[in-house]
Order: sequence, then structure tokens, then C-alpha cells
Amino acid sequence: MARPRYPKSSGPLPPPLPPLTRTVGQLVAETLKIYGEHWQAALVIGLPPALLSAFAAGFSRDQTLTIVPFAGAVATTASFVIASAVVNGVSLRSRGTLPAAIVGVLIYFPFPLLVTAFVLPGLAWFALIGLAVPAAVAEGLGVRDALRRGLALGRADYIHALGGLATLVMLVAVTQVAASLLLQGFADNSARAAAFLAGLVLSPVVFFGAALLYVDQAARVGTTREQRDAARLAPREPA
Repeated sequence: MARPRYPKSSGPLPPPLPPLTRTVGQLVAETLKIYGEHWQAALVIGLPPALLSAFAAGFSRDQTLTIVPFAGAVATTASFVIASAVVNGVSLRSRGTLPAAIVGVLIYFPFPLLVTAFVLPGLAWFALIGLAVPAAVAEGLGVRDALRRGLALGRADYIHALGGLATLVMLVAVTQVAASLLLQGFADNSARAAAFLAGLVLSPVVFFGAALLYVDQAARVGTTREQRDAARLAPREPA
């Protein structure tokens, strides 16, 4: 039986699109690339949500509604601030770190209530203003200026922001559930241990992706849809 023949590549692959015209699919690809380049930082980023997931696995409904909003605000904000610093090449000792932490906690508080109704309202809220956290880190902004900047970033290309976040969350959620079930079934792990391991490895993808989304939206501020479409259709030079 003859072997199938595949066409040879005629040259190097074209370079990825710049942040101004980056698609959701390329956002995910670049996020995974950043994860691979900074896997040690990714383990630190994944630790707070992993610990929260492990403890929350044994909570009752009342305990979840009482504890998770406060613990989640701290855990999520810590991971997001670190990821924002890594993606933007900024030190955690920069002046924007503390305002970013305050902004992250403030933005997170409505999130559990919105997610309780349905996950999309929570993502819609975060896409609108959540990029204030990486903005504070990267630009050294105070709390008030960071919130204004986050709103401007979210509105620059809201469809891209919401679509990017939704894709990242769905990717991680499905993979995390599958990994947790596999860990419980084949490695004789408890539910808490499985939730911890899955959260430790997979949750950094969301934080890296959200921090990279800030770069995309910052490039889109002040541009119209027509300008972005024209830039996307422009020919690219080969790498």
C-alpha cells in the first residue's frame, strides 16, 4: 500500500498577527507559548486558585457562599497580578502592584454573584473592566486611573475581549474537569487532591491569557473596526 504524500512547505510560516489584529485563536496559541516559556512562574500563579479549589471541594453550599467570595478575591487577584507582571515584563516591586491588587479585589466581588446566575454575566463584567489589573501593573496607575483605563480597554473591542475570555475559560474548565476525573480514577487521588493538581497546572492559562488580552486591547484603543479590518487584510512579510 502506497504511503500518503504530503505537500512540502514552500517556506517559513508567516509571523503571528500583531496585537492590533490578533484573533481569539492566536490569543490562545500565544498564551500557551507564554505558559511554556514561563512554566515555573505558572506554578506560582496556579497555587492560590489550586489551594482554593482543593479546600472548596469539601465545603457545604453555605460555606461556599460565605468563604469563596472573599478567599477567591484574594487568590484570583494574586494570580492575576503575578501573571500581568510576567507577561508585561514588569517587576512585582513596581508602583502599580498595590493598586492592581486593590482594583482586582474590587472587581472580583460582584463576580461570584454574576456567575451564580450564569457564567456569561461574570465574564461580561470582567471583559468590560477586568483589564484594569494588568493596566495598573504595566502602566503604574493608581486605583482610580486603573479603573478608568480598564473600562476604556474593555470598550476598545469588547467582542474580542469577551470572546477571548470565554474561550480561555471554556478551554481550561473542560480540560480541568477531565484532568480531575482522570486523576481520581487512575491515580487513586481524592477529590481535593485531584482538584488541587488540576488547578495548579491549568488555571495559569486563564491568567496569562487575560494579561495578554490587555496587550491586544491596548493596541486597539482609539482604532475603529474598519481600521482593524484593513490592518488584518494587509499582506504580511514571511518570518
